[in-house]
Amino acid sequence: MKLIIEPEHGVAPILSAIQSAKESIELTIFRSDRKDIETALASAASRGVKVTVLVAHANRGGEKLLRKLEIRFLQAGIIVARSADELIRYHDKVMIIDRRRLYVLSFNFTTLDMVRSRAFGLWTENPTLVQEAVKLFEADCRRIEYSPSRSSLIVSPANARKELGAFIKRAQKQLLIYDPRISDGAMTRLIQERIRQGVEVRIIGQATESRLKAQRLKGLRLHTRTMIRDGQQAFIGSQSLRAMELDRRREVGLVVRERQIVKCLAETFEADWAAASASDEPAVKGIGTLPKNEQERVANALVHELRPIAAQVKRTVKKVIAKAGDEVLHDEGMRDTVKKVVKRAVRDAVKEAAEEAEDSNRQST
Repeated sequence: MKLIIEPEHGVAPILSAIQSAKESIELTIFRSDRKDIETALASAASRGVKVTVLVAHANRGGEKLLRKLEIRFLQAGIIVARSADELIRYHDKVMIIDRRRLYVLSFNFTTLDMVRSRAFGLWTENPTLVQEAVKLFEADCRRIEYSPSRSSLIVSPANARKELGAFIKRAQKQLLIYDPRISDGAMTRLIQERIRQGVEVRIIGQATESRLKAQRLKGLRLHTRTMIRDGQQAFIGSQSLRAMELDRRREVGLVVRERQIVKCLAETFEADWAAASASDEPAVKGIGTLPKNEQERVANALVHELRPIAAQVKRTVKKVIAKAGDEVLHDEGMRDTVKKVVKRAVRDAVKEAAEEAEDSNRQST
């Protein structure tokens, strides 16, 4: 297994991988603006390599660019598949070369991710991991259910919550975390439990729980999701410790045990931590609140914008009543269930929008 560190390594490892392909290239794309990578893929297709690209059905603000990219790929003789829309995002970054070498990345094929961001990637020729990634890729291209059979390949929503929870629980001395936003309640509680047991936990990124010790990354945008445990094992992937990325998006990561890679990751973390600690920026605390007058303004705007959704809810409830009978309206438990469902949907939408807005702000800086 080999480690890719961004921005130090840049685009070279990816171009080299594409240029080395002799039979096939299979990769997923959530965002891409690198013309050199696009050209390399077209060149591979022209020399007879079977290139298959699974393109995300959507990303925030970039769907038109994705559709144009698909057209250019098709014109270059590249096979294009599009991810299903059952998950709210198809966000993983995977590339398979000749079905012999697997790349799992925490960065997109963009200049922002590869030149201006802290990110990591891994590549391996482990046959079982490659086979599992092929299984996932084929399932997603065909839009059929994927069932994991290897725990070292961490796939959201299939096994990520279980495996990452177990990864955190096994920490005995130290847990170093890169994460743009830790907000999942269950994962936060697991981290707090490790702290109570004497485990040193440090976070580069943000955590909604203000008692967790976190620092902002200095000088680079943070895009990786990485955990380093006890100097013995590490996780690198595309999923943050937040509910959306664990439960409702396609994300992929790997657990690595090679001592040299883990050591290199720990050294990079310590250097980034030292730089953050030396900066004038304070440690990240919990999320602040808006002034009351601003809250009222936003609330009024939301009421106005949510009226069409309210109408849709009413229509949906009427359909349910038509099928189940109006007695469901007199069932207190049913009324409470409907309220909880609506509240959860609104809460998840607000969290996702807020986190995307902060991610957008980080991308523009």
